[in-house]
Amino acid sequence: MNEAEEQRLFSKIAWRLLPALILAYIFNYLDRNNIGFAALTMNREIGLTATQFGRGAGILFLGYCFLEVPSNMILYRVGARKWIARIMISWGIISAATVFVTGPRSFYLLRFLLGAAEAGFFPGVAYYIGHWFPAQYRTRVIAWFMVAIPISSVIGGALSGSLLQMNGIAGLAGWKWLFMLEGLPVAILGFVVMAIMTERPEQATWLTESERQIVHDRVAGEIRPREVRRLGPALADPRVLILGGVQFGFLVGSYGVGIWLPQIIKGHDLSNFVVVLLSAIPYVFASAAMIIWAAGVDRSGRKIGNLTLACLLAVAGLVGSVLTGSLTLALIGLTVALIGVTSARAIFWTIPTRFLVGIGAAGGLAFINSIGTLGGFAGPYLMGFLKDETGSFVVGLLVMAGLLAITTLLAASLKLVIKEE
Repeated sequence: MNEAEEQRLFSKIAWRLLPALILAYIFNYLDRNNIGFAALTMNREIGLTATQFGRGAGILFLGYCFLEVPSNMILYRVGARKWIARIMISWGIISAATVFVTGPRSFYLLRFLLGAAEAGFFPGVAYYIGHWFPAQYRTRVIAWFMVAIPISSVIGGALSGSLLQMNGIAGLAGWKWLFMLEGLPVAILGFVVMAIMTERPEQATWLTESERQIVHDRVAGEIRPREVRRLGPALADPRVLILGGVQFGFLVGSYGVGIWLPQIIKGHDLSNFVVVLLSAIPYVFASAAMIIWAAGVDRSGRKIGNLTLACLLAVAGLVGSVLTGSLTLALIGLTVALIGVTSARAIFWTIPTRFLVGIGAAGGLAFINSIGTLGGFAGPYLMGFLKDETGSFVVGLLVMAGLLAITTLLAASLKLVIKEE
């Protein structure tokens, strides 16, 4: 099979598997981040302070981290197809149940349970993709999957804004309609994903026998430097620990900005409708930039260098966003920052699959994600705490920039332990 035919084969596989997974990930981010929009009316109704809201926004990641590795160990045993569907069904139901919150304690509980239900989804998909695509295509495939993050923010803004306008229908607040109508469809989608997904290439009846063999040979034949196949060594590997630290850093910035973006913009005395529209702008640019950047990374193979550059770009954007009081300049800075952290995500997840294999990959990817997603707790909580302490978001954004600067150095240090392709 020549190069053009091979590209058509892996494109065929991508078109079969990715649409449903991308849609699932769009809902994943809608259901964990829609509280940023719900907060425009919910916080006052149930009596949440900025600190309490930030704590609740972040506590999702404690539940997520607590069950991340166990979830992927189960996925390894029962198969990605069934387990990813189970994750989606349970998180959809729990997200919809957020309509029952009445104060800080119930808010914390539902957010913790939502995180526990979601545990294992992303590393499970990353592990699954590793069985279908060799390294030559993996950055682009991961990027197309992860474009769901900025797309969910673009769609989520308009959708959440519209659902908030349903306030009073059937006696329910707009924010309750938001949680129900963005949560319950996920449970249905879980059954669709289970029907569409095929566990392994050798089981794909929609591929010819020769195509199945080519996929198997290309993935199995990869040269993996100092590969790790067992769980214990994977969890203790210095490369895994550094990668966990890198992901922690850029997720602090990603969630610290993303969760609070509507309220940062709201601080310029704009209507909720205008806030929703403006919140989408950074993610439109981030989506396009991530796809373009990922294609360049696949061609060059310089994943670590590009990861470092993406983190540095995020630092520059966050610092630039607070240099003046101009809304326009702040949005430009935040857009640059989100281009950096979003692109970093896509590049990042192609690095651990270069040396993690089998159960070492299932557990190692989950362990990296469990360390990293603690940044999803720290970012929103720090932003809320510093907002209460200082009365503005400036200090919080500068703290995010400082943490991302440390992350940039950690990313650069990966060159010492992982050889570039």
